[in-house]
Amino acid sequence: MSPVLDVTVSRLDRLYLARVADQADRYKDVVAHIKSLINSPNDQLTIDERNLLSIAFKHITGQLRNQWRVIDTLEKREAPRSTPQQVALMHLQKERIRRELDGVCLEIVELLEKFLIPSSNPGEEKVFYSKMRGDYYRYLAEFTKDQPDDKNASSSLDAYKFAYKHANCTLEPTHPTRLGLALNFAVYYHDIADSPERACFLAKHAFDEAIQAASTMPEGQALEDSLTILQLLRDDMILWSGEIQ
Repeated sequence: MSPVLDVTVSRLDRLYLARVADQADRYKDVVAHIKSLINSPNDQLTIDERNLLSIAFKHITGQLRNQWRVIDTLEKREAPRSTPQQVALMHLQKERIRRELDGVCLEIVELLEKFLIPSSNPGEEKVFYSKMRGDYYRYLAEFTKDQPDDKNASSSLDAYKFAYKHANCTLEPTHPTRLGLALNFAVYYHDIADSPERACFLAKHAFDEAIQAASTMPEGQALEDSLTILQLLRDDMILWSGEIQ
């Protein structure tokens, strides 16, 4: 029989269990352990707890999004030589994955809107959570963006705009959270709004600001966390600029 956790497990023990689950790739367990620490709109997570929650949801949704893409590709490739029944079965499997993905995205959005964003401190923490809200509405909008007045797309845009404005007021241009926000906001414009022009403009603006700020920073100040994001911004700019006529 599996051991049952005592209800008096301490916060440190919950964090320990979440770390163990993370190492074992049991991301749903990570979510369960961290969610148990959030019981009211005033509850806040430590940076370690927050990062574990973020990584867990990223892995869960990333796997589901990849599964959907694989089956979508198979469906398109195999349709000409498949029976109607086989095509219907592949479509059914895609819908099952999408419903599961929708549920996961709505779960984290609810946590963010009810608890984490209202209790967050101004600055990096509020930007981090608001960016997450934009990200998960964006994942939902990947399936609904062609619908008139799509609420997922508009909610994602609102979240990114709020986070972007707050980041510009509170974080340095080289801050990795600000750069990560700019990267994902640009992806929104490219993938959801179908505007490579806006995507390139936003990415270039963030890239140029960060490079200019970095040139005036004291020698030896670490930029390692930002360099990877800057490279991604540059790569996306090159890719998207080829789509602009």
